[in-house]
Amino acid sequence: MITSHKKYDLLDKTFIEVLKFDSPFQHEMPIAENACFHYMLQNNLQYTIDDKVENIPAQESILLNCRNIGNTMVKVGEKSSNEILLIHFHPEILKKVYNRELPAILQNPKNTITRKTSEHISNDFLINKYIDGLLFYFENPALVNDDILILKLKEIIILLSQTKNAEAIQVILSQLFSPVIYTFKQVIEANIFSPITMETLADYCNLSLSSFKREFAKLYNDTPANYIKTKRLEKASELLLKTNNRITDIAFESGFNDLANFTKSFHDKYNVSPSNFRLNQIDK
Repeated sequence: MITSHKKYDLLDKTFIEVLKFDSPFQHEMPIAENACFHYMLQNNLQYTIDDKVENIPAQESILLNCRNIGNTMVKVGEKSSNEILLIHFHPEILKKVYNRELPAILQNPKNTITRKTSEHISNDFLINKYIDGLLFYFENPALVNDDILILKLKEIIILLSQTKNAEAIQVILSQLFSPVIYTFKQVIEANIFSPITMETLADYCNLSLSSFKREFAKLYNDTPANYIKTKRLEKASELLLKTNNRITDIAFESGFNDLANFTKSFHDKYNVSPSNFRLNQIDK
């Protein structure tokens, strides 16, 4: 149950909100053409986003692409009340504020294919101080005007671009202007030769690891580990035949980050070592 709601609008759209609520509280977030930054002022909230659960404690935050359907917020624990601050990023307002050129964090990153639509931002000193400054204006509403709000909008954009999460934040915010939605298979095929973990690949698809494996099995009729390893070995065998690259370089280019693991996996599949595979084909 919401017990208090304060907000400031910028250019006729909601920009900043502060909500207080008591148990029971569960909110299904409506689909919207914006991104939203949620900062926990008091106690924890649990989010379910694209089948993944994120617990956001006090003084931490989460950035969301609000175009998704079915995202929920649920109050966690028995403590009396929660308080949350929300900042909304509307693409049309950002275009007006940055009337010449959008900053880099709002532009499409190069060579990135991901369906990432949320990012948990851990305790960040500068963002915490920024939030303290925003709360000052809720305590002193007479000082608030559009010029102040535009400055605060630009400030949070700069701070987000300086966090360790900046790469993921750029993916989310840039989708406001180029809302490309990559399919599951596009994400897999674009990252299959990158030396990333299965957990990271699941995260790129905005799924929990168990859901990712189920979805993968439905589409590929195979496990992710087996399919990906097979594709990587096929690429390695092709590079062994078509290039003179060192075997170590071929291993890394094919997505293996350990030469011993590559050599064993290659031998298991082709019954010969990588070096002998190349020699045998040359001799034919």
